Amino acid sequence: MSPRIPLPVTLRGRFVELEPLHEGHLGPLTAALHHPEVFAGGWGGGAAAYDPRPDGFADFLRGYLGAERPFAVRIVAGPDAGTVVGTTSLGEWEPAHERTHLGWTAYDPRVWGTGVNAECKLLLLAHVFEHGWGRVRIQADALNARSIAAIARIGASREGVTRRDKRRADGTWRDAVVFSVIADDWPDVRDRLRARVDATRPPRLGRSASTTHEESR
Repeated sequence: MSPRIPLPVTLRGRFVELEPLHEGHLGPLTAALHHPEVFAGGWGGGAAAYDPRPDGFADFLRGYLGAERPFAVRIVAGPDAGTVVGTTSLGEWEPAHERTHLGWTAYDPRVWGTGVNAECKLLLLAHVFEHGWGRVRIQADALNARSIAAIARIGASREGVTRRDKRRADGTWRDAVVFSVIADDWPDVRDRLRARVDATRPPRLGRSASTTHEESR
């Protein structure tokens, strides 16, 4: 079938809910993401883009996420149910080529290493392929080894490196490591992600960080 750009709807899983981003999410997202370690791996333009003053962070989010189909990530199970812990987006729709991009993803460091990222990817990839898309690109800054490993773990295929892809906030040029999941891959990737989600417990915000977020614009 011809691909259709999905309407902005809420996607709900066992542990997380992805809700179309609105103004009411900006305060909770500031609490979740306004930390230097979130920018250190390349998200938002990299470490130099981090401004320690929280006042302008909502404006930053509007500019960084506003052109895409952004979601707020909310925990829906366990002792921290109801807490917004990150953001992720779909965008760069190319219906003629049946391809789109999953990215602009960052999480509260307290949920790194939990099942949050796996379930977000499961929900979003299912959403895309159910709407007839054939290829989803996911990428990360070549310096961000954690994100690269995390993308590989979901079963995405590494395609190569786009050199000099985008300028970072410090003026250096980012190389992007590009992965994809295509429709033919989806059944295996789906089963792998479901198994990971089934093997995890509800995230607890008191734990320490141990894994990743992706900067993939």
